[in-house]
Amino acid sequence: MGGLEPLIPLVLIFVVFYFLLIRPQQKKAKAHREMIAGLRRGDRVVTSGGIVGQVQRVIGDSELSVEIAENVRVRVMRAMIAELVAKPAPSRARDDDDDDDDYEDDDEEEERRAKRSRSRRRRQERARDDGDDEADDHPDEDGR
Repeated sequence: MGGLEPLIPLVLIFVVFYFLLIRPQQKKAKAHREMIAGLRRGDRVVTSGGIVGQVQRVIGDSELSVEIAENVRVRVMRAMIAELVAKPAPSRARDDDDDDDDYEDDDEEEERRAKRSRSRRRRQERARDDGDDEADDHPDEDGR
């Protein structure tokens, strides 16, 4: 046993390093791989560059289309997604992840509705403003 005594501290150091450094890092890497594999349309993500956006389309095994501002979409490598901020509430069931055309049509329809709503509000505001000006032009009941 005289030759093994100097190796005992080295083995103990390796065991401590394994449980304090190596094993937690492996768990973290596994969780990240699972998170990246589970990314879906509508997920809010943070890229490794710190950009927050929403996944609009899964392009392939390694790419995503992420909307970072209104009507601003960028292509991002899956591996560059650092964090999943929020998952959307589950909607209708989907059989195939590659069939995103239906959802793009839904996005376009939603955008058209939003534009109509904004223009309707603008017309109402203009009519209200015009109505206020006309009220000022009319004399009061006193004739003033």
